[in-house]
Amino acid sequence: MNLAGFVTWLAVAIGSRAVDPSQQPLQWTFLLAFLLALLCGACTPHRRQGAGRAVLLAIEAMCAIAVIWFSPRSGAAPVLLVVLMAQIAMLYPPRVTVAAAIALNTALYLLLREGGHREPLLATTLYVGFQAFAALSSHYAKTAETARDMLVRVNADLLATRALMADSARDSERLRLARELHDVAGHKLTAMTLNLRVLAGDPALRQRRELAMTAQLATELLDDIRRVVQNSRGGDGLDLQTALFALAAPLPNLRLHLSIADDVLVTDAAIAETILRLVQEALTNSARHAGAQTLSVQLTRDDQRLSIRIDDDGHVNGPIAEGSGLTGMRERVAAINGTMTVSTNDCGALRIDAALPLRMVVDPETGSR
Repeated sequence: MNLAGFVTWLAVAIGSRAVDPSQQPLQWTFLLAFLLALLCGACTPHRRQGAGRAVLLAIEAMCAIAVIWFSPRSGAAPVLLVVLMAQIAMLYPPRVTVAAAIALNTALYLLLREGGHREPLLATTLYVGFQAFAALSSHYAKTAETARDMLVRVNADLLATRALMADSARDSERLRLARELHDVAGHKLTAMTLNLRVLAGDPALRQRRELAMTAQLATELLDDIRRVVQNSRGGDGLDLQTALFALAAPLPNLRLHLSIADDVLVTDAAIAETILRLVQEALTNSARHAGAQTLSVQLTRDDQRLSIRIDDDGHVNGPIAEGSGLTGMRERVAAINGTMTVSTNDCGALRIDAALPLRMVVDPETGSR
């Protein structure tokens, strides 16, 4: 769209040679101002587009009206409004686009009529059609881009959740095997050791070297099984790092800086899921509202609590107002008996501090968490 806008501007600039030579310097001033505003808007990162971009569009609108005023009978100058409407439709909802189109084309009709155009209404109607085509193309391109970004985020969410589920499934299977090994093999080895002790009490077998060696091997094997079971119950916890980086992957303009203390070990899937959703919402808020480039996530352990601190390098405009995103985060944390506070850091960016239990407690009577 930027290339098409530049080519359109170039065509209008070439057509400006038909203007009265005494007015050409002023017209060229407005043309260059239009081009400068167009290029500045194209170079502005999407996350920083707001009031500044609205000012640039207003400058483009005034410059386009001024160029049309200098050459109302020229068929090229009103094409600048087509470029302008394409940009407005890309950035604003349809109601704003329609309002801008009505205002701009009303001004166009008045300029054409006062400038002595033979068919001002017909010409305005033709340009309205071109503007509508450009606006609809921009609107559908924006819709497709939004759908693509949403699909990418959903895919990242699925990959992160799948990673946690795979880790949880492996831990569950390892725990099941440890239990089977302890309950079956351990029980039988214990029984065999007791029987060997009984046989060792027989005077006829007490001096047999094979009996002593068998009892020693049974005892060592039972100790090995207990050690394997203990290690299997411990585990390495769920792989939070892989899951969290998978969430941040679809956001190329936002970098995730993750710090997980060595003593942090999360084995409960519900706790890991809460951490995942906290960071996911923080990534969305930082990229969409704060204009941040880096999100820092720190996970540390304090006794039996897991502490999470989330900071970004964006900026909070005005007092913190908890919307649906922060409210959902607070509800998730409260559901697993955790706490969460929201504040601003020394740089004026949003800071989220949460404290979660390392393991959910299950009620033995009801089976609920």
